[in-house]
Amino acid sequence: MDFSYQDIKFLPGVGPKKAELFRVELGIKSAEDLLRYYPYKYVDRSRFYYLHEINEDMPFIQVKGQIVRFDKVGEGNNQRLTAVFTDGKNTIDLVWFKGVKYALEKYQTKVDYVLFGKPSPFNGKFNIVHPEIELASKMPPPEQMGLQPFYNTSEKMKSNFLNSKTIQKIIFPLVQAIKTGIPDTLPAFILQKFALMNLTDSLVNVHFPKNADLLNKARQRLKFEELFYIQLSILRQKNWRELQSKGFVFGTIGHYFNTFFKDFLPFEMTGAQKRVIREIRIDVASGRQMNRLLQGDVGSGKTLVALMSMLIAVDNGYQACIMAPTEILANQHFVSITEFLGNLGVQIALLTGSTRPKDRIVLHEKLRNGELNILIGTHALIEDTVQFANLGLVVIDEQHRFGVEQRARLWRKNVQPPHILVMTATPIPRTLAMTLYGDLSVSVIDELPPGRKPIQTYHYYDTKRSALNGFIAKQIQAGRQVYIVYPLIQESEKIDLQNLEEGYEYMRQVFPNYTICMVHGKLKPKEKDFQMQRFVSGEAQIMVATTVIEVGVNVPNASVMVIESAQRFGLSQLHQLRGRVGRGAEQSFCILLTGYKLATDTRKRMEIMVRTNDGFEISEADLQIRGPGDMEGTQQSGMPFELKIANLALDGRMLEIARNAAMEILDTDPQLINIENNVLANQLRKLKTNTLNWGSIS
Repeated sequence: MDFSYQDIKFLPGVGPKKAELFRVELGIKSAEDLLRYYPYKYVDRSRFYYLHEINEDMPFIQVKGQIVRFDKVGEGNNQRLTAVFTDGKNTIDLVWFKGVKYALEKYQTKVDYVLFGKPSPFNGKFNIVHPEIELASKMPPPEQMGLQPFYNTSEKMKSNFLNSKTIQKIIFPLVQAIKTGIPDTLPAFILQKFALMNLTDSLVNVHFPKNADLLNKARQRLKFEELFYIQLSILRQKNWRELQSKGFVFGTIGHYFNTFFKDFLPFEMTGAQKRVIREIRIDVASGRQMNRLLQGDVGSGKTLVALMSMLIAVDNGYQACIMAPTEILANQHFVSITEFLGNLGVQIALLTGSTRPKDRIVLHEKLRNGELNILIGTHALIEDTVQFANLGLVVIDEQHRFGVEQRARLWRKNVQPPHILVMTATPIPRTLAMTLYGDLSVSVIDELPPGRKPIQTYHYYDTKRSALNGFIAKQIQAGRQVYIVYPLIQESEKIDLQNLEEGYEYMRQVFPNYTICMVHGKLKPKEKDFQMQRFVSGEAQIMVATTVIEVGVNVPNASVMVIESAQRFGLSQLHQLRGRVGRGAEQSFCILLTGYKLATDTRKRMEIMVRTNDGFEISEADLQIRGPGDMEGTQQSGMPFELKIANLALDGRMLEIARNAAMEILDTDPQLINIENNVLANQLRKLKTNTLNWGSIS
């Protein structure tokens, strides 16, 4: 039987109503979807406990015994039912706040039951609220029960009687049905090479494992399969693109590049910058389209690398553009690139939502006739009215802030796609880079420009505020400027804005002789730009702001970053904020302010920030603490297929093994046409019909 096409509504115990809930709440439509809906935890049902063994650390217990008596308290909706349960020596209270009538009708005294539930201490003794109770005569011996699976469900499912126990009962006969054997999704040579369990045994043992060893083997096999097919899909797509997509050949390193390098370069480039430019030069001269991800910490000099890459395009008679996620960042790129280029003679323009209509007419004309060499802008670049004469290189900055389709629209502006350089100042952990950007070549700038001092980071509690104010005053007296950043989160926006305004008033009282500006996303663009400009020009010594300054404000004179309620920020965001200082030659400081009571994970985040300035170390730690789903808005949106059991934070080693296995196969059979790879080609086709093929658009 092909479970992939069997509609879930025909399974015993499902029907149309539950099938609709499965579809809407969990995306489960077929019997195979259900088999691939894995438990999130297991409870050991392989032994009975005695009541005297109970302690509050036990997540669940299983006890054999009888109900001695029932006591019902209250009426109507305020009813509560208590039962005294004994194992023959000791007793425990069972409590029901719901389903009182049902419990009284179903359970009887002096009948042997198996009781299962979580013991909770109350008034000096233990009780179990809403226990599971089964007739002992209908239960298999405990050694046959093994580990009981628990499945995630939604509130809507629970209110419609579709809880974990019900899912377990629906899956059980399905698992019995596949025990005769189902076709494997991995070829025999892979199972043998990596000593993996077959698919039938894996699905049986991931749902109803007899012991922890079998469960572990089943999970390892299913994780490997998931990671392997993601890598096979990404690498096959990369191979196909390299074969198919011809790239413009930038064979000349000419006047603009050489003159800039010799006469205009404001400082000695780092070894890392030189290495990355070499990698880009090789790509753009190869005749294949470049698709490169450039990772570099805040302030590592990515803009200079992007500019020199654009100059190569201009030397070869092509246009280049750089797209940034915000007007602030686009403006900053325009200012710094204009300063870099001086009177070199390269024609450069800025296009954002604020560009005046009459300026746009001139800009579009120059762009179409090839007079304009480099265009810098925001989302405005992807508008249909923006037409290039010959776009040769596209640079995307802070790429995670753009949707896949937005990026794709930019390089559809040519019949032949331009070279692509994608940049991010948010270091991406290796495992995420191998999945979300596995089809891109990766370059890393892992050195800071000479003369930059590492930022010193401290974690202070709120109680040290007066000492902090003294420190801020000293820094301002020494001619420095200060950022004070407050969180602004949608769910608590009103309260957060109130905190920001109170913080602004507080700073005005503490520092009456200094100019303080306030910036947040709710200000009108003109007002926001005016306030920003006061800080950039040095007129204001202190800027009180939300995270609008996370990306795109470059004030070398600002040397102190104070982050209020730092516990409310993720590690990557804290690191981005810290990168707003440390841009000049002076020593810079980042102060993380929190209350004294902190969760373990939060304390860990503060310790990591104080210990290291290394963005890659921080991103790896962030992945470990938060998991891949929350990282920088990825939400698996760049994955070819959804992860159901593998975890990028924990399964990095397996991901590498799976990637190497996929590479080996594609090295000898790039199109997967050999007979031994039929299973792989078929499974890839099947997976792609169930999901969006992101690879083909990015």
